[in-house]
Amino acid sequence: MRYISGMAHAHHHDHSHAHDHAAHSHAPTNFGWAFAIGASLNAGFVIAELIFGYAANSLALISDAVHNLSDVIALLLAWAAAWLAQKRPTQRYTYGYRRASILAALFNAGLLLVAVGGIIVEAINRLQEPAAVSSWTVMVVAAFGIAINGSTALLFMRGRDGDLNIRGAYLHMAADAGVSLGVVVAALVIMLTGWLWVDPVISLVIAAAVLASGWGLARDSVNLALDGVPRGIELARVKDYLGALEGVSEVHDLHIWAMSTNETALTAHLVRPDGTDDAFLHRVCEELSHRFNIHHATLQIETRGDVCKLAPAEQV
Repeated sequence: MRYISGMAHAHHHDHSHAHDHAAHSHAPTNFGWAFAIGASLNAGFVIAELIFGYAANSLALISDAVHNLSDVIALLLAWAAAWLAQKRPTQRYTYGYRRASILAALFNAGLLLVAVGGIIVEAINRLQEPAAVSSWTVMVVAAFGIAINGSTALLFMRGRDGDLNIRGAYLHMAADAGVSLGVVVAALVIMLTGWLWVDPVISLVIAAAVLASGWGLARDSVNLALDGVPRGIELARVKDYLGALEGVSEVHDLHIWAMSTNETALTAHLVRPDGTDDAFLHRVCEELSHRFNIHHATLQIETRGDVCKLAPAEQV
């Protein structure tokens, strides 16, 4: 049997294994500066919102401050995870610390959902006992929130599709910009109509918006934490591609999982009666990278279908 791991450049050994390791890194673009700016701006804004929220007696503003505090924590966690993901492997952690980004995304999703629960409880209490709100103060502070959260979201916008950790940061900030807009609208309506119930109602709308953004993040991060096939990759299509390769008569023990929030791995056994060569293996790994965004592939070539089956056939 022969093996190959990786993508582009190979080094050959004279014993029974051959390996092909990536010559370039698939680490995400360095967003350290974006995390630093975003966390600093939002930490300052949280303090301002809490002070003016209590002064104005606005639950919507205080709710937004609590949510923004969760975002500061989320940004710091995502920043730490992104840094850990780029550290080199060790003898104990042979994949490095890539999965730290998955754990950060999972924790951030949970943080969003906890923030939603807190906002809902406070909003229901305020609906039962409406209180006066200083509308002008709320409007001015929330308007600053739109600018801060919107600009922070833009810092992460270009990386949101390729990295779940970056996507989590982007969703937190984009949701906050929308939340701040809702707070401005609530203050304006109260100022024009005197309807005090609008403040807690807008808080419930805020909670719904946060829940909507957090649910998808929670679903995807749990999927990656459980070694599920990453979103955007169809196992059946990958298996069909491998099965259609020249000389391949069977594909089994196919597994696809996330090594981090932006790097996907694959292992598979290919039955190829005529054997293989390095050119075939290189070509397949390159195609897996380009077609399916799978950057770390490990293929085992077998000349008979009964040589090695590690698990029952996949239901694909």
